[in-house]
Amino acid sequence: MKVYPTNGIRNIALVGHGGTGKTSLAEVMIYNTGALKRLGKVDDGNTVADFLPEEIKKKITISTAVIPCEYRDCKINVLDTPGYADFYFEVCGALRVVDSMLLMFSATAGVEVQTQIVWEENPDIPKIAFVNKMDRENADFYKVLTQIKSTFTDNVVPLQLPIGAEDSFKGVVDLIKMKAYIFEPGTGKMTIEEIPADMMDDVEMYKMELVEAAAEANDELLSKYLDGEELSDAELIAGVKEAAASGSTVFVFCGSTLKNMAVQPLMDFIVECSPTPERNLMVKGKDIEKAPFSAQVFKTIADPYIGRLTMFRIFTGKMKADSVIYNASKEKDEKISQLLVMTGKEQASVPELNAGDIAAVAKLAVTSTSDSLTTKANSTVIEAIEFPQPTLSMAIEPKSKGDEDKLSGALQRLMEEDPTITIEKNSETHQTIMRTMGDTHMDIITDKLARKFGVDVLAKEMRIPYRETIRTMVQVEGKHKKQSGGHGQFGHVWIKFEPNTEEKFAFEDKVFGGAVPRNYFPAVEKGLLEALDEGVLAGYPVTSIKATLYDGSYHSVDSSEMAFKMAAKLAFKKGMETAKPVLLEPIVNVEVEIPEAYMGDIIGDLNTKRGRVMGMEPAGKKQVVKAQVPLSEMSRYTIDLKSITQGRGKFRMEMDHYEEVPALDADKIIAKAKKEKEEKEK
Repeated sequence: MKVYPTNGIRNIALVGHGGTGKTSLAEVMIYNTGALKRLGKVDDGNTVADFLPEEIKKKITISTAVIPCEYRDCKINVLDTPGYADFYFEVCGALRVVDSMLLMFSATAGVEVQTQIVWEENPDIPKIAFVNKMDRENADFYKVLTQIKSTFTDNVVPLQLPIGAEDSFKGVVDLIKMKAYIFEPGTGKMTIEEIPADMMDDVEMYKMELVEAAAEANDELLSKYLDGEELSDAELIAGVKEAAASGSTVFVFCGSTLKNMAVQPLMDFIVECSPTPERNLMVKGKDIEKAPFSAQVFKTIADPYIGRLTMFRIFTGKMKADSVIYNASKEKDEKISQLLVMTGKEQASVPELNAGDIAAVAKLAVTSTSDSLTTKANSTVIEAIEFPQPTLSMAIEPKSKGDEDKLSGALQRLMEEDPTITIEKNSETHQTIMRTMGDTHMDIITDKLARKFGVDVLAKEMRIPYRETIRTMVQVEGKHKKQSGGHGQFGHVWIKFEPNTEEKFAFEDKVFGGAVPRNYFPAVEKGLLEALDEGVLAGYPVTSIKATLYDGSYHSVDSSEMAFKMAAKLAFKKGMETAKPVLLEPIVNVEVEIPEAYMGDIIGDLNTKRGRVMGMEPAGKKQVVKAQVPLSEMSRYTIDLKSITQGRGKFRMEMDHYEEVPALDADKIIAKAKKEKEEKEK
């Protein structure tokens, strides 16, 4: 692949709901350049963009793929992104490094959730819309166009109109050139004809919209238009180009990716009218070709065989192979050997790259996703990419007991390529907790662990870190007495236990007259601290308790630190049993952000989860419901929320405090813990 100048590069992300045809469009685009001899299909598992085994198996895009299309002396870097909520983080990375996005819509389904989310969360990125599947049953371009306008903005203008629909779909009318393009299904071959007479009323109406959008993008053209003068074709194209590049208007195209119909005019528009790299918001106002080198990593691929592959976009300056760059985020030099242009999984090396291009490099030592690559003399750190927070927590463990270390290493590698995975070793439940974006994301990760790293894992619901405490004050005796030839063991204590809301554990000694020698006090405290690890109800750690040693006795020969430690543990157990022990559960603060239409459903659902709604407040077009909910009720909330809001809601939560578990629920938890203990002992 040749090296392209900055003005010959276009970077565009294909975004939208799953199943709208993004991967098929990427496939057709590269096929139309002549780089492919045969058109692959998602259903056949042979597309350039979906090459991961998990993608082929599930027939969905999981990971963003870069597909450079060399077309009309331009290089269009097409980034094919996932359309499922669990992999939205891939979209976030891709949108940082492109200059525009192409939103895919199904001509039968219209505006779908993920398309809406991407559009609304990225208002400043210039957009093109493509209404796909015009050949499908119930395809309705005008219905989808109306839906797009009513959902998003009035600045949505068709640049093409479909000729026919469903089985009779055969081409499009180009509203700039005022010609009909008729396509041969499957080949992409196009013939130019006159516009059908029965379409002229619609054509003239939408042509007026197009002229108005073009005029509004340029002050001179607007003045001419308002004076009633007609715009020439050249002026119309100039206005459309400015409107598309600035993002002031979203131009709408239509076609069928599966039959390669009307994709070529879309590619022509991307080359002629979509924004060039110097218009990117990250570099506005800079001469990006002459400015010092700066780039940002948007994706990392961790491979157990070839090592790490780092994918980045050059924002300013040039980059050469066999050079040294500076990682400004980590403050470390990195050696670059080969510069790689990726086409799906295929790699081709190039000697250098210009500002605006997207490429990859292998085996960098410290660089990770979101890092800024610069020169030492101009080490500006680019704002980090904001990725969504993981919300589904599961406990994972290797199926084979000897694979703990192997699992740890594999998770570390996966976290390098997936910025949304978090791993935590819970010291209370002794489980490894993995947080992901949802159940599909979790399935993909477990598949990857087995395929890439040879570690089969079990994913199960995490144990809730319950705790135990007491509700009343008691005074108890603990006596450890043992005689077995020679020296015996003797420790004897009287301890008062009482609730303590100030701290987890407090110890005080109030022994008078030397009933227990002072040198045994630390042993008593140590025994109590060890006993805190396991309560008497369900074996959970004990908290919020104060112990006061106030009496006891000792033997001048048989007493020892060990004996007093054991006596303290006996007293603790007896005290816990008689001081009205209760189970405590973690309560989390939850903020749920949703469209207002779902408020009632969300509040009702939180109530069924024993939640307390604390308030509501607006957040832009959405509402935020604030509540306190037991952690045990939130383990699969990400799945429930997706179901209630059709994927339009999101939430965050953080630990707040512990509260007593209601008696009925406590009985179930205690019974379950006892059963697990019995099974373990067997």
